[in-house]
Amino acid sequence: MGRLDDVDLTQRLGKREAKEQLTAAQQRLVHLRLFLGGQLGTPLGPPVCVLFEGWDASGKGGAIKRLVDELDPRHVRVAQFAAPTSTEKRHHFLWRFWPVLPGWGGMAVLDRTWYGRVLVERVEGFASEEAWQRAYGEIVDLETTLAAEGMILVKFWLHVSPEEQMRRFESRSADPYRAWKLTDEDWRNREKRPAYEAAVEEMLARTDHPAGRWTLVAGDDKRTARVAVVRTVCEAIESALAARGIDPDAVPPE
Repeated sequence: MGRLDDVDLTQRLGKREAKEQLTAAQQRLVHLRLFLGGQLGTPLGPPVCVLFEGWDASGKGGAIKRLVDELDPRHVRVAQFAAPTSTEKRHHFLWRFWPVLPGWGGMAVLDRTWYGRVLVERVEGFASEEAWQRAYGEIVDLETTLAAEGMILVKFWLHVSPEEQMRRFESRSADPYRAWKLTDEDWRNREKRPAYEAAVEEMLARTDHPAGRWTLVAGDDKRTARVAVVRTVCEAIESALAARGIDPDAVPPE
């Protein structure tokens, strides 16, 4: 039994209830984002970096869309990462992520992250065992350093059952406007799910630390997952500000 087994995939939200909860969470995030960005007459707040990992077709794209939907595009950066290019392979695996990390007052959302080293690169053999074993400590060191500088890190693993994943694969393949999302690689990865599950469990065990806790999101119901994602980011920001003795709801000074 691992952490994935503890995720309650039976959670469901009705359409109306989900809309109300999502709207409330998005409105709260708008306020917090403006506060951190110094747009409410306050100093710049700490940077926020939200990391998304999860199964293929687990709903990362939809969750990210709802997370940033109500934010001004100037106040958040969304960056996607696929396989490293030939140039990127010439550098340390963390090198390509540095340019998108937010500074004070900023926010970035990463669709796939440095955890690829201990997931797909591990399972597919793109990194040697020595390299991916070493990566756990390197990742924790990076995240600890970023947090020490003030960054608020929010890490998501979007979890879906094999049955729900298959249903989404089949739905995509039958829709000409979404079929492009489904690749031969997705099907191959599905066949290796046991190996990926082992990699995910080890990732969760070895990279969940005080400066970067993992949040496992039940993704079989997309509405539930989207609400959980936006709420969790809000709660992480509120908690970090409270630890600094900052009240984001205080009336800004004249």
